Parts: sequence; structure tokens; C-alpha cells
Amino acid sequence: MNDFHVLVVEDHPAIRKQLEFMLTMKGFSVTSAENGLKALELMRQSHFQIVVTDWMMPEMDGIALTRAIRENPASGYVYILLLTAKSSKDDIVTGLQAGADDFLSKPYHPAELVARLNTAKRILGLEQCLKRANEETKILSITDALTGAYNRTYLNDRLPQEVKRAQKYSRSLSLILCDIDHFKKINDEFGHLAGDEALKAFVQSILSVIRVDCDWIARYGGDEFFIVLPETCPAGGGVAAERFAGIISGTSVEIAGKPIRMSASFGVTGFDQAPPGRNIAPDAMIALADASLYRAKRERRGSVKVEAWSEQTPTPAPASV
Repeated sequence: MNDFHVLVVEDHPAIRKQLEFMLTMKGFSVTSAENGLKALELMRQSHFQIVVTDWMMPEMDGIALTRAIRENPASGYVYILLLTAKSSKDDIVTGLQAGADDFLSKPYHPAELVARLNTAKRILGLEQCLKRANEETKILSITDALTGAYNRTYLNDRLPQEVKRAQKYSRSLSLILCDIDHFKKINDEFGHLAGDEALKAFVQSILSVIRVDCDWIARYGGDEFFIVLPETCPAGGGVAAERFAGIISGTSVEIAGKPIRMSASFGVTGFDQAPPGRNIAPDAMIALADASLYRAKRERRGSVKVEAWSEQTPTPAPASV
């Protein structure tokens, strides 16, 4: 059996039943319709990878059905095979121009029909492989290869969207900038492989406690990471950052049998139920989170500082430690 679902569109009851029986025996999952209008109604309810349609039918013929399918793309490609007694070159061109993938003249041999559908399966299989490859490439393009967190490209694209969404619906949003304390010392004393392990352990620790499909973490550069918490006010962001700090302080990386303990500092900013129309610049939020992180590290490594964003808050220049 295979996973390909075929929609047979044929107005003649006996021929329709014959096609249903033959394709079912060959392992296809088959649904049938008596004309193009009924076929479109079925396609709104379910996805069919393959459509085998007669040309001449009442209400909506095969050419009109083919055009309608191509004008309203489905979630996946639909392979269309036209069955017809028409066999002139002009007819073939008309069918292909309408969007048909293949053309089989009546009367046809059942083995030829099955062979053409097997070709359709191969083409659809290649299309699915290409789609998966494109999705994997897209994921790789927005993911930090070392840590598995999102990368800066994703941050630059997604953060403005989060800010706009929060403003549009008057929702809260928190932004946390954090880095590993004395990370340079880890690299200098234990080597860059140890530093890499520390970065990976840091991200995995954060990922284990943030909300799935809501919160997200992106590597900003070096050992700096942004954690974005939608639907979270600055005070809530501070509570979350304190929790993250506690988790990281209990995390260690083992190098050559020796545990290396870690800590991290956190700078938090954000807004609570921002009304639409307020001028909230993502770059200004990033700078404010950076300044908050600087104050946290200057006061005590492993600590958290929170400063809510407001229109009166001057945009600080990014600071680094």
C-alpha cells in the first residue's frame, strides 16, 4: 500500500467504478466525484496528491477543473492526469496549457494508466524531498550551528515582529540579554573546546525551562544570548531571569574529568500592555537590555538587573564588559 490519495473525476458511473476498483487494487487510496464541481468541493475538505479526470463532463469539465486547481494552490503539489477521447495536437496543448501534467487518450490500457500514475508518484516523491530539503535549509539558515539556539539573523527578523504583535494587541513583552560570567577565563584556562561545551550547556539549560512554542533564545554573539518572553511583563521577566541565573549557577561542564562551574548575568527590559501606536524601537530595547546587563555585571556577577522600557527612557549607547 502507498500513501498517495487519488481523486477520480468521471461522469460515467460504470467507468468511474471501474477506475475506483482498478486503482484500489493497485494500492491507491481512491475517492471519486462525478464532475468538476463535486471534485472541487472534495478538495476543499481533503488534500489529494493525484487527480485523474475525464475531459468531457457536465457542469464543470476537466479543463475547467484543472484551471481551478492551478488557480488555488493546495498545501502540496497536485498531479493532474487528463483522460479523454480527444487526441489532436491542439487538444494536448490545450490540456497542458490549462495545467495538466499528463494526458492519456481513450481507450487506454489499464497497465499504461497505472504506469503513468507510478510516474506521478515518483515526481511527487521528488517534490516532497525537495520541500523537506528547503525546510531543513531554512532551519539551518536561522540556527546557530554550535549551540542550537537561533542566530542573530533570526533575532533581527523576529524581534521586530514580536514588538509589533505586542503593540497591536496591547500585550506585554520581555527581553533578556545574558552572558556567561568570566567566559574568556574558561577559554584561556581550559581551551576553546571547553568554551564551546559551556555555551552548549548554557543554551540547553535555558531551553529546558522556557515555554515551548512561545519563548525563544538567540545567540547574539560570542557568549551573549537574548531570551525573548512574549506575554511577560518586565517584572515577570526579572523573575524568569532570576530562575535562569539559579539554574546556570547549578550547571557545570566536565572537561578532562574536571567540572567547570558556570554563572551568568542577566539584563532585563520590556513593557507591560503597550498600547498601539507607541514608538517602541527594537534597537532601543536591545540597547536598554545591554545597559541593564552591564549594570548587573558591574554590581555582582551572576545577578539580574531590570529596567522597564518607556517612551521617556533615553536610548542608552550599547555597553560591553
